[in-house]
Amino acid sequence: MTTPDPRPSDPLPAVSLPAVSRPAVSRPASRREAPTAALARRWRERRVAAAQLRELTRYAGAPLVTGTVGVHLVAGAAPVAFLVGTGLALGSVAAGDGPGAWLVVAALAFLVQQLLAPVQLVLSRRVQRRVDAACLERLSSFALTGASLAGLERPEVADRLSQADEAFEQWTLTPGAAVEGALALTARYTQLVGALVVLVVAAGPWAALAGGLVALVARLGQTEAFHRWGQVIRSLQPGRRRASYVRELATGTRAAKEIRTLGLVDWLDQRYVTENRAVLDRLWSERRRVYGAPFLAYTLAALVGSVVALLVVARADVSVAAVSLAVQALILCGRFGVIFPESDVKLVYGRSAWEALLELEDIARRSGPEPAAGCTRERVVPEEGVRLADVRFAYRPGHDVLAGLDLDLPVGTSTALIGVNGAGKTTLVKVLTGMYTPDQGSVLVDGRDLRTLDVDAWQRAFAITFQDYLRYELPLRENVAMAAIAHRDDDAGLIAEIERVGLGGLLAELPAGLDTPLTRALPGGRDLSGGQWQRLALARSLFAVRHGARVLVLDEPTAQLDARGEAEFYDTFLDLTRGVTSLVISHRFSTVRRADRIVVLDGGRVAELGTHDELVAAGGQYARMFDVQARRFGADDPPEPPPHGSAGSTAPVGSLGSVGSSGSGRSAQPAQPAAPTEAAAAPGTAVDAGARTEVAR
Repeated sequence: MTTPDPRPSDPLPAVSLPAVSRPAVSRPASRREAPTAALARRWRERRVAAAQLRELTRYAGAPLVTGTVGVHLVAGAAPVAFLVGTGLALGSVAAGDGPGAWLVVAALAFLVQQLLAPVQLVLSRRVQRRVDAACLERLSSFALTGASLAGLERPEVADRLSQADEAFEQWTLTPGAAVEGALALTARYTQLVGALVVLVVAAGPWAALAGGLVALVARLGQTEAFHRWGQVIRSLQPGRRRASYVRELATGTRAAKEIRTLGLVDWLDQRYVTENRAVLDRLWSERRRVYGAPFLAYTLAALVGSVVALLVVARADVSVAAVSLAVQALILCGRFGVIFPESDVKLVYGRSAWEALLELEDIARRSGPEPAAGCTRERVVPEEGVRLADVRFAYRPGHDVLAGLDLDLPVGTSTALIGVNGAGKTTLVKVLTGMYTPDQGSVLVDGRDLRTLDVDAWQRAFAITFQDYLRYELPLRENVAMAAIAHRDDDAGLIAEIERVGLGGLLAELPAGLDTPLTRALPGGRDLSGGQWQRLALARSLFAVRHGARVLVLDEPTAQLDARGEAEFYDTFLDLTRGVTSLVISHRFSTVRRADRIVVLDGGRVAELGTHDELVAAGGQYARMFDVQARRFGADDPPEPPPHGSAGSTAPVGSLGSVGSSGSGRSAQPAQPAAPTEAAAAPGTAVDAGARTEVAR
C-alpha cells in the first residue's frame, strides 16, 4: 500500500480522528423501484454524500479549504468574464465602434484563467494529500489495532480492505481525491451561475430558465448514471479480488517454484481468463443497463431543451451583441451536462473508498467487544500467572474449537501443549494473546479479566514465534529486532541472539553483516534456507525476551530444523528462558518431555496434564501417543540428545549449534517421527476424528 509523500513545504496538520456518526452506506436500488422511492433514495444518498464530504474536508484544514474554494470561484468566473468581453467587443465592432475596453476585459479574463490553472492544481493536490494522510492513518489503525483478528478474517472485510488499498495504490481514486473533486465543482457551478446571469440580461428570464433546465437535466442524468456505475464496480470487488490473486500467483515469485514444477502455467492462464471474463461479462452487461436507455433519454431531453432555449433567444427582440452573448452562454450551459473527469470520477470512486473505510471501522466495532469499565492502559506484566477459565471459542456457530477449556499458566514455568491437528492449539494461543475474544469464559491475568486490560499492552508482554512466521524482506537487523523494534540499534544483543540460535556462521558470511537484506531482489541481498529462517524467527522471540517480554510462545518452533538442531534447541531452551513463562506447541514427544508441565489438548479441552513421567505412568492418551512415536522410531523410548561436551555434540552450552546454518538444511541424524495420525493412533484413544481438521487450528 502506497503512502503519501508530503513535501517539506506542506507539513501535515495534527489530525484528530474522532468517532463520527456513520450514515448507512447506499446499496444499488432494485431495477423496479418506484420513481418516487428512487427520488427519495437518491435524496438521502446525496445528503449522506454531503455529510461524508464535510467530514473529510475537516482533515484538510479550514484555511487551505477556504483558499482553494476562493481560487476555484475566481477560476470559474474567468470564462464568464471572457464570454462577456468577447461578446460585447464583437457587438461594438458590429455597431461600427472599436472593440475598446471590452477586448481588454476578455484578454485579462483569459490571462487570469491561465495563471490560476497551476495554482488550482497545487492547492487541490495539497488538499488531497492532507485528507489521504488522515485516511491512511485510520486505515492503518483499523488493520493493525482496530479490528480483531477474527474480524479481519471475514470475507467482506477482505473485500473492503482490497477496495481501500487499491484506491490508495492508484492514488487518483482516494477519499482525498473525492474532496479535491468536490471543491473543483465550485468552478463549474460558478460558470453555470454566470452563464445564467448573462442569459437573463441578454435574452430574458425565459431563456435563462430554458438554459438552466438543459444544464441541470443533462447533469442529473450523467451523475445518476455514473453513481450507479460506481455501485456496480463496488459490487464486483470479490470477483476482481479473485482475478487479482490469480494474476499475482502467475506473475509473482512466491509460488514460482510450485507453478513450474507442477506444470500449472497453462492452468493458471486459463483460470485467470475465466475469472477475468466473469468480471468483464457482468461489467459490460451492467454498463449497457446503466448507460444505455437512460443516457439516450437524458440526451434527448437536453437536445429538446437546447432547441427550445435557442428558439426563445431567436424570438427575443435584442441586439446582435445580446444574441451572441446568449448563444455563448447556452453553450456554457450545455457543457455543464457532461461528466467532469477532474471532479465526478474522483467523487464517485473516492467516496467509494471512504465508505469502504467507514464499513471497516463499523465491522471493527462489531467484531470485538468494548473494553469493560475501568479498563487500564498501564503495561501488563503477569506476576502470578495466567488462567483460561471455561473458555469457549468458535469460528462458526455450533462448532466450538475451544469447548470449556480450563488451563493455568504459572509465572516462570514452561508448559508444552500437544494434540492432534484440529485440537485447538493455535486457537488457544490467539485467545491467550487477545487476538481472539472468547465467546464464553475469560482470560485472567493475575485474576484480572483481559477485557479490562489494554490488549496492546498485554500483547507487548509476549514474544511469539508462529508456525507460519513471516519472512520479512528487510535487513537481518530488522528481521531479528522486529519484536522489539525500538532496540534495533542494540548490535550486541542482536549478535548474541543470532549466535544463540546457531546462525553465528551465517552472520560472518553476510557481506553487510546485520544490514544485509534478506532477499535476492535487492542488491547485495541474501536469501536463507527454511531452517535458517526458522532459527531467525526464534532469535526474534529471544531478542524480545531480552528487552522485556515475559511470556514466550513457540508454535512448532523447530518444525523446519533437522533432528540434531531440534534436540540441541530443547536441550538449552530452559537455560535460555529461565524465569520466563513459556508455552511450546509441538507434535514431537521426545522434545516436550523436558517441559515443567505437559498439556494434552483434545476436542477443545484439557484432556490430560502433568509431567512426562506422570502422564506416561497414567497410561492415558499421552502415553499411547508417545508409545506410537517411540515404536515408529524403533525403540521403546526416543533417544536422548548427546550431552554437551561429548563426542556427539560440538555445540557450546547456550547455543543451538551451527547445524543447518550453511543453508543445506540436512543432517546425518535420523529425522524425528511425525505426529501420530488418526490411522496410527492406538485403539481406544479419545481423539475425535472430527477435531482433526486443520481449519480449526
